[in-house]
Formats: sequence, structure tokens, C-alpha cells
Amino acid sequence: MRRADRLFHIVQLIRGRRLTTAAFLAQRLEVSERTVYRDVADLQHQGVPIEGEAGVGYRLGTGFELPPLMFSQDEAKALVASVRLAQAWLDPALAGQAEDALGKILSVLPAGVRAAAESVALYAPMASMGEATRQTLHALKTMRDAVHARRKLRISYRDLAGVTSERVLRPLGCFFWGNVWTLTAWCETRQDFRNFRIDRIAHVTVLEDHFRDEPDKSLALFLRRVSASAGQSAKPGGAP
Repeated sequence: MRRADRLFHIVQLIRGRRLTTAAFLAQRLEVSERTVYRDVADLQHQGVPIEGEAGVGYRLGTGFELPPLMFSQDEAKALVASVRLAQAWLDPALAGQAEDALGKILSVLPAGVRAAAESVALYAPMASMGEATRQTLHALKTMRDAVHARRKLRISYRDLAGVTSERVLRPLGCFFWGNVWTLTAWCETRQDFRNFRIDRIAHVTVLEDHFRDEPDKSLALFLRRVSASAGQSAKPGGAP
């Protein structure tokens, strides 16, 4: 990749994220972190309002405009494939919004790029889904709306043994595992993080109670624990 292209790509990557680390940029661009630090410094000297510093992360300051994005044929194909596959596993509302967004992107592409993208032969037929899966996807919208609004949930949950329990949760995020969706939450009943398979939630009520982000009950802490646990498992003698 030419350096000019790399600099442009750095701006685009930082532009598309709240906070972008040098390690992430180095991995995506297949260069060293030292190269990223040098490139970012050069961009800053050229007047690009990149805020942040090495070791913390970068973000693009307000008021900086770039020309409209254009996609290569391969990038456009990747977008079409991603939306087609994702639509089959999103709740109907979000699936429809994904299709609308893709339509807007395709409408501004050159005719040849658009035709190539739409011809990509990857599909995820909805007809193959059972009724239980469809019900799960409908419930998914309730879960993600509660996460966004920071609204507590009361659920009836059936575990693997068939035992049902009542829980009050702070919903933190929804995760897709290839064949099931789970809800990660802070369980006020157990006073700890828990993962709940959405297809085992027999009933859900969105409560009027809102919750605030707290460091010891946050999704960020949960993900750090998962990462640390995975790292320990990978070491000799670590937990299985």
C-alpha cells in the first residue's frame, strides 16, 4: 500500500470509530505501531484534527470533512454479503433498517460496481428457520431496546435443567454465537454477571426503572474478565 493511501485509510478508520488504538490501526494496515505513530503525527502536522495520544487512542475532531466514500467492487461485495447474512439473524426491525441502509449505499455506486456487488452468490434463506428461532428474533428487539434505553428487565428464565427462576437484570449487550443469541446482563438477583440464552427466556417485562453505568457492573468489565479468563486458559496449567 502506498503511504498516501495508508494515510487516507488511517483517517477513514479513525473517522469510523469512537476511539481507535494504534494497535488496531497497525493490525488493519499490516504495519508496525511505530509506523502508525509516525503517520498520525504527520497527519496532525498537516492539519488533520486527530485527537489523542500514543498508548491511549485516537479520535477525529469535529468539523473535519472528507469527500464522500467510494467502495471498490470487493468492498461492495462484502457489504452485500454481510447484510444478506446478518438479516437472517437480526430482529425484523433492524433487518429492515440494514436493507434500507444497503440500498442507499448501492444507489450511489457506479453501475459496474453495483452490478458486481449484487451478483455475489451468498445467501441466508429465512425459510429454513423454525418458529422458536423466529420468536427469539422478535424478542431480540426488546432486549436491544432495553440495553439502549438503560431499562431494567424482569425475566422468567428456564435453565438447561428446565428449572425456572425469576430475575431482575441490567441488560448490557446481545451476543450471537452462530446458532443462538444470548443476553449479557448484571443480574441483581445473583449480584453478578450472567449470560442468558434468549430462547430460554419464557417471559420478559421491561421495567420503568432505569440504571446508570457503573464501572463494577459494566459491559467493559465483563469483557475484560472474559479476556483475562481466556488468557489464563491458554497458559500451561491454566483453568480449562
